[in-house]
Amino acid sequence: MAAFYSFMAVLALVFIAAIGAGSAGMYTLFGVAIPYVALLVFLAGFIYRIVYWAKSPVPFSIATTGGQQKSLPWIKNSPWDNPYTVTGTVIRMILEVVTFRSLFRNTKIDLRVDNVKVVYGSAKFLWLFALIFHMAFFTILIRHMRLFLDPVPACIQKIEFLDSILQVGIPTLYQTDLLILVGLTFLLLRRIVDVKVNYISLAQDYFPLFLLLGIAISGIYMRYFIKADVISIKELTMGLLSFKPALPEKALETTFFVHLFLVSCLLAYFPFSKLMHLAGVFLSPTRNLPNNTRRQHYTNPWNDPAIKPHSYAAYEDDFREKMIEAGLPVEKEA
Repeated sequence: MAAFYSFMAVLALVFIAAIGAGSAGMYTLFGVAIPYVALLVFLAGFIYRIVYWAKSPVPFSIATTGGQQKSLPWIKNSPWDNPYTVTGTVIRMILEVVTFRSLFRNTKIDLRVDNVKVVYGSAKFLWLFALIFHMAFFTILIRHMRLFLDPVPACIQKIEFLDSILQVGIPTLYQTDLLILVGLTFLLLRRIVDVKVNYISLAQDYFPLFLLLGIAISGIYMRYFIKADVISIKELTMGLLSFKPALPEKALETTFFVHLFLVSCLLAYFPFSKLMHLAGVFLSPTRNLPNNTRRQHYTNPWNDPAIKPHSYAAYEDDFREKMIEAGLPVEKEA
């Protein structure tokens, strides 16, 4: 039911934009006002979440590890999966963000009912399709920068060339347009088909997937089927960027306003959803701290200087007699 409700919510957003910008002709509302409001909500929410996370105390070094810790000289350690230096931590963070290294090590667990045995196996498909989706989404985002820049930088033109290197059809087919559909479809079907994942999935897990699918499908429909007027679209986006918005003289297709409205909804929804892992990964103490607890004492920066540390030896001195009476072991006899 969560998937159905999320699908209907996205479908309702499509109808709102189609009727509002189509039948009602509210082009200024859907082409200017809503994008500005969505951008303000995105920026305010994004900054709020970052500041809130940055203010959260980290009393312990709780780095998540995936390899041997640095200890004795003759024991080989994992400098990237279990870093003990700042350099190793930076490398681990780069590998995590760019290649999803921790997700690559993901395993699946099955219970063999016949012999009541737990079996562990590789689960690389989730890593593969998640990587496909994120890389395709990032490339499409970079490509869309050409709508906001004049002249278009050479680096963006190079990315466009590499993305369309197969030169299939007219207009040229971008490979990422297909890859993002493949990645999103797998991630959605995984939540629907996999019984275990479906059981723990909520509406907020399905809604972003359907919303992103709606954005991707409407964008593909504009480019390859109705062949939207890119010049008029760029005229509108450049006006929005310069804070001198004006609708182009040539009327834009309703599909464009549907696409823009869905993008605006994604922007406004982004800071308050799980999509904020985009920024949260950099502020996660399980990722951004080196695992050097054997080499260096970690001091909580939020500790009140008036509160002095209380060691176990001092604790035992205070309560030794009561501990002995309770039958608790002590290091020193009374």
